[in-house]
Amino acid sequence: MGAAFDNEKYLISQTEAINERVVRFSDKLYLEFGGKLLFDYHAARVLPGFDPNVKMKLLQGLSDKAEVLLCIYAGDIERKKMRADFGITYDSDALKLIDDLSEFGISVRAVVITRYDEQPAATAFKRRLENRGIRVYTHRRTRGYPTDVDTIVSEQGYGANEHIETDRPIVVVTGPGPGSGKLATCLSQLYHDHRRGINSGFAKFETFPIWNLPLKHPVNIAYEAATAELKDVNRLDHFHLDAYNERAVNYNRDLEAFPLLRQIIERITGEPSFYKSPTDMGVNRAGFGIVDDEAVRTAARQEVVRRYFRYSCEHVMGLVDHDSVQRIGLLMNELHLRPESRSVVQPARQAADQARIDGKGNDGIFCGAAIELSGGPIVTGCNSPLMHAAASLVLNAAKHLAHIPREQHLLPPNVTGALGHLKTDVLKGRQVSLDAEEALIALAVSATSDPAARAAVDKLAELRGCEVHMTHMPTPGDEAGLRKLGVNLTSQPDFATKHLFVS
Repeated sequence: MGAAFDNEKYLISQTEAINERVVRFSDKLYLEFGGKLLFDYHAARVLPGFDPNVKMKLLQGLSDKAEVLLCIYAGDIERKKMRADFGITYDSDALKLIDDLSEFGISVRAVVITRYDEQPAATAFKRRLENRGIRVYTHRRTRGYPTDVDTIVSEQGYGANEHIETDRPIVVVTGPGPGSGKLATCLSQLYHDHRRGINSGFAKFETFPIWNLPLKHPVNIAYEAATAELKDVNRLDHFHLDAYNERAVNYNRDLEAFPLLRQIIERITGEPSFYKSPTDMGVNRAGFGIVDDEAVRTAARQEVVRRYFRYSCEHVMGLVDHDSVQRIGLLMNELHLRPESRSVVQPARQAADQARIDGKGNDGIFCGAAIELSGGPIVTGCNSPLMHAAASLVLNAAKHLAHIPREQHLLPPNVTGALGHLKTDVLKGRQVSLDAEEALIALAVSATSDPAARAAVDKLAELRGCEVHMTHMPTPGDEAGLRKLGVNLTSQPDFATKHLFVS
């Protein structure tokens, strides 16, 4: 799919909007970053051409004015909440974010552990950061929140939090995911600043929902699908309509919180807020970067189907409730979508059926996988006693791209035999069959002596961004291998093995 989003146009417009806010608040602007600061793959999927790191490029342009506070909710550390696109926990993602920001030349001023209540895992994380020379603050739950404004805006509320010293006029407040405590940190800082005579203000760096797209635009519906477990619902911003006679889209939590948030800000600053609506609070110019609306609509519809499969799998793993799956089902109905609207679903199922007919499965389970390559061809793979369906798929796709006959073997028996011996006889594993990550390693070994394997390795980079579907949930090794290849993976909510524990 061609580029449907103009990053340069977006960068210019978004930077101008941020600078306007900086001028309005003469001393300091706390800018809460909604969504992912780095590697925003959701945005890249629904806005083809969107640079997943465009926000960081924007920050680099403001690097002489900006510094970063990184917030993480203590409860997310405690329950080991995962960031699905990387397969790592939120606390690990926070560490990764600090490293990534450093590589972009942006320093993290401090880490704030929010809603801290001496949770053991959060305390250990705090020590770990401090032992590496990173400043850590802990903020407890705000007393009186959300109804008792007198307590919230007092020494017992925001005043109970330690003030975080910052030097630059723009303070970016970000976190590994939603619910990280970014807003509370911004408001706590506002409270302390105004007690010190600092004219600071607050704004939100938003991407979704896109306020100047229609309420039922697929991009905005895809945002609802992405936040199904949070039960976010897009709504018309009636505050904005009343104030400006202009239609704008926002979501339920912002709309519900706005009257209280405005009241808190006015109590902190001692003057009427110039924000007339929650849309006013956001700096969101993403809609102005769209250059091909039809391509964006198509991509967003596909993202809704991806989210349906993802939540279905998370439900059977016990990570989300059934309401989240049902909610996305309703969104799919609204867009007239079915699971089979994803082009690789039916070919993957057919590959599994063929494996059953041919008797190729492993341990009584028949898995199929399919990938749609650039330009449209779809390649399939299935499991066998030798390899998982994901491994077979990767090898078959590389063969197709390198014009290698499908029946030609890329992994010689001495390599697969050595790996099988290592897995079962040395490491005492249960299965000989190779997962995707193991198959990639074996392919790299074969490439040292086989020109065909070397040609296949050279083609693996072309799989990045391709759509993949599997009839069974990937094992950890399959998921890791496919994630490193950068494919967009979905799967049926069925387990790939009869074993309850998979290493």
